[in-house]
Amino acid sequence: MEEPSHSKPKTLRDFFTSAKFLIYMGHALSTWGDRMWNFAVAVFLVELYGNSLLLTAVYGLVVAGSVLLLGAIIGDWVDRNPRLKVAQTSLLVQNSCVIVCGILLMVVFQFKEQLVELYNGWILTTCYILVISIANIANLASTATSITIQRDWVVVVAGQDSSKLADMNATVRIIDQLTNILAPMLVGQIMAFGSHFIGCGFISGWNLCSMCLEYALLWKVYQKTPALAVKGGQKEQHQELKQLNVENSQSPEESSQPLMNQASVVAKPDSPKEQGCCDQVTEPLRTLKSGWVAYYNQNIFFAGMSLAFLYMTVLGFDCITTGYAYTQGLNGSVLSLLMGASAISGICGTVAFTWVRKKCGLIRTGFISGMAQLSCLMLCVISVFAPGSPFDLSVSPFQDLYTHLIGEKALPEVDQSLATILTSGNATTPAPAEEMPPLQSYMSVGLLFSGVIAARVGLWSFDLTVTQLIQENVIESERGVINGVQNSMNYLLDLLHFIMVILAPNPEAFGLLVIISVSFVAMGHIMYFRFAFKNLGSRLFLCCSPEQKEETVDSPSLPTTV
Repeated sequence: MEEPSHSKPKTLRDFFTSAKFLIYMGHALSTWGDRMWNFAVAVFLVELYGNSLLLTAVYGLVVAGSVLLLGAIIGDWVDRNPRLKVAQTSLLVQNSCVIVCGILLMVVFQFKEQLVELYNGWILTTCYILVISIANIANLASTATSITIQRDWVVVVAGQDSSKLADMNATVRIIDQLTNILAPMLVGQIMAFGSHFIGCGFISGWNLCSMCLEYALLWKVYQKTPALAVKGGQKEQHQELKQLNVENSQSPEESSQPLMNQASVVAKPDSPKEQGCCDQVTEPLRTLKSGWVAYYNQNIFFAGMSLAFLYMTVLGFDCITTGYAYTQGLNGSVLSLLMGASAISGICGTVAFTWVRKKCGLIRTGFISGMAQLSCLMLCVISVFAPGSPFDLSVSPFQDLYTHLIGEKALPEVDQSLATILTSGNATTPAPAEEMPPLQSYMSVGLLFSGVIAARVGLWSFDLTVTQLIQENVIESERGVINGVQNSMNYLLDLLHFIMVILAPNPEAFGLLVIISVSFVAMGHIMYFRFAFKNLGSRLFLCCSPEQKEETVDSPSLPTTV
């Protein structure tokens, strides 16, 4: 009777002091700060520029463009440097930039009227530029942190255990889901009951405290996992292991990962001292090119592309879908409930991923998740033609764009028939606001959000599948650059979906955007099917027994089994 009670606290103590739990804690702190800042900075920029979305749009464009262009270079920097140095540098740069931005915004909010009068407002404009630039640097550092912790450290801590890696990935994603809801709620309440000035101060203080805690947690994880010191050549391995005071004979984690260690020993390129001036100037361009070429040559190329194609969609809980919901009569209370249901659905997807992977294997899990997501999105396609849908192809999708370009006053000068086609479709005389008929049916918008919420189960399960495929099948020396290019691909397709909305912004064209979005999701899953069928063949459609669950991606450079 005494033995079980004695072993239980010991097990709990071991878990709460393990490297795995410390990674969870560090990730929760980091993600909480990121979510608060990403939510607040958009609100701050709107408030500063007179309730205009201009600064927010510029900030979004700068962030997306920077990751798109520099993703491969950031990943290459992660690969070339020791793990601890990369993690600590990224952490310090990210949090320091957010703290500086918070202080700068506090100054602007406090002295905005005085700044407007100085040098005809150029001082205030300079502050806006500084905020956007420093916030962009913080986002790039956050990208480096995400690559090194979620795509590299997690793999090393999990070792050669694929099940442990899947559980860690799922737990990290659940933390993402929870912080994505709770963190904006907290900072939103602070700004609502306090002020934007107090909100800036709270975020700056949070990042200062969080930076110190995360730094300590990173060092503890590094100490508890000697394999993290094994990266690059033998000389670097010896120096980092000596720093940890860990002898080779006392490193069972290191000896249990021979394949990973062998893959990490790669030849280093020539040092900058041996290169000419022109070579040093063009090195980032060559790094960018080699990163994309390496991504294309990966055996999981089609799996990565399939994930990127899922970003080309309006079927998510972003500002676009939320704005459309408002036009269909849904209020903020209903939308908040729908967002909560979406988060629960995403958590169910992460739990389902671990269960299905154990039953069917990793590659089959991606195929099953993709089919589940695509099936649920058929509800969104049906919603386009359901009662209550504003979908109308007779209305020009460029109506709003044309109206903003030529202005309302110019319309009488245009030929009446052309103006009718461009700006009003079939309705030549719009009814007064008080005579507009109420929305007859919520069936269309109900089907739309039912499909979006249900599809989150398959979406997050598929995302975890591709993430683990990249983790397990990219050699350690290329793990950073490949994940950097993957982030760039995701941002590229995300930018394309925003451009698509800009070209067709009116609610009558939203149905067309839904159909295009589902088409891109389908193309993405077709790419994944090609990848899965190439590796499993007809076995992809067979129910696997426990003896058949081991899957191997067809590649000569495979470091581990999937």
